[in-house]
Amino acid sequence: MSTLPGYTGARISGCWSLRTDGGGEESLDRLLPPVNTSRRKSSTLGKTEPPLLRTGTRTIYIAGRPPWYNEHGAQFKEAFVIGLCGGSASGKTTVANKIIEALDVPWVVLLSMDSFYKVLSPEEQALAANNDYNFDHPGAFDFELLVTTLRKLKQGKSVKIPVYDFTTHGRQKDWKNVYGASVIIFEGILSFADKELLQLMDMKIFVDTDSDIRLVRRLRRDITERGRDIEGVIKQYNKFVKPAFEQYIEPTMRLADIVVPRGGGNMVAIDLIVQHVHSQLEEVSANVSWDMALLATAHQSQPLPQTLSVLESTPQVRGLHTIIRNKDTSRDEFIFYSKRLMRLLIEHALSFLPSKACTIQTPQGQQYKGRRFSGKGITGVSVLRAGETMEPALRAVWKDVRIGKILIQTNLDSGEPELHYLRLPRDISEDHVILMDSTVSTGAAAMMAVRVLLDHDVQEDKIVLVSLLMAELGVHSVAYAFPRVKIITTAVDKSLDDLLHVIPGIGDFGDRYFGTDGSSSWIDEEHQEPHSCSSEV
Repeated sequence: MSTLPGYTGARISGCWSLRTDGGGEESLDRLLPPVNTSRRKSSTLGKTEPPLLRTGTRTIYIAGRPPWYNEHGAQFKEAFVIGLCGGSASGKTTVANKIIEALDVPWVVLLSMDSFYKVLSPEEQALAANNDYNFDHPGAFDFELLVTTLRKLKQGKSVKIPVYDFTTHGRQKDWKNVYGASVIIFEGILSFADKELLQLMDMKIFVDTDSDIRLVRRLRRDITERGRDIEGVIKQYNKFVKPAFEQYIEPTMRLADIVVPRGGGNMVAIDLIVQHVHSQLEEVSANVSWDMALLATAHQSQPLPQTLSVLESTPQVRGLHTIIRNKDTSRDEFIFYSKRLMRLLIEHALSFLPSKACTIQTPQGQQYKGRRFSGKGITGVSVLRAGETMEPALRAVWKDVRIGKILIQTNLDSGEPELHYLRLPRDISEDHVILMDSTVSTGAAAMMAVRVLLDHDVQEDKIVLVSLLMAELGVHSVAYAFPRVKIITTAVDKSLDDLLHVIPGIGDFGDRYFGTDGSSSWIDEEHQEPHSCSSEV
């Protein structure tokens, strides 16, 4: 084991495992696996919440999330999970924040074990009120929920995080929604105390701080932030915190890849951690490429997929296309006739939703055999900004539709789509989703939007992609990646130009609709809604 400046010890080791049942006072020695267990490497991608990371020295604007899936629509990246363990008030959160600041990478989630305390029974509530409940024992945590949550988050999926109230010793009614990450930092006093948790970690860090310093910090925190009195804090420390550290926490130090003495003040250790994480992320990026060329060549000369439905080209539809495709059409006319075409398109798309037979009674007392929507609900999701223009048409034909929004923009340096903002109804997984974008050229943004919906547990066959105009490449790309997604459009054009514009096309729909030119930014960064990029739980 090599010794590094500022370290008591540092070693590259693997994801060891242990589990406690939460009952009894068993020793960790019996539960710990051998230290020489081989490393199991694991990585993923994901994220969501405020776009700004504010630290003591600066504010970091978090960039968009690049693709975390391949041309097949399958996820190819897992988040890099850093496990932070240490005694109570050892400075784990401070170390985590300093790592986040130094990493300066997009889409970081800070997950705290404190969110996963079990819901206490009335008897346990009474013990907690008298400082007689052991919150430092493995049995105090909901490990089953914690493992499930971290695993889904590592896979880039949407999760709900409980919010624990330390004053009432209970969970708040509203849980916090978090979505994916490039890097997940998971911190807690017993973060190494479960074998399934350890298997999800790519790096394990133990924060080693002197016990006197930890006691002083705990006194300050529990009195000022959690409304406790000094006698109760000291009683709890001597009765539960100190014994639990010696029995359950300190022995897990040997599982750590890196031990950080002095906590957040040890910048030498933090710099080394950051360098290692950067090297791991670069290795993952080098091994995986999201190649637009593969999409461009995979389906040449192939027939259009059966999941595609093109609105019948009646004289009315063709006439509307003639107007909106004409470069000389005024903005007012472009908006008016685009709205007409959107209404026809949405009506056509709704005919693909499931329905069931029903019988009603008319005002004349006669029976009429009709049909009724058989799903639970409908949510419209617009791909900003141009997809937002289709929302009024959907609202006009479906009274109680809910609306979500996704902002995806192309990175001019990499050419890749990037997810910048996300707002979806919490229970969207139960709905049929109308995914709206005005035009689809390569299909890159549409594929990312579909992947986001799947990560939020929307069923693939409940997604309907609706677009005024699509290129054949975009149709093939989406259908190949997501063969159960229905694709609805008013026209399919044959090709793309060198700038990936649909040919013969319609021009830049958003610029023509909103009256902007291609060079101006349509987002006012001082007033735009924050996108979900960095989450602290």
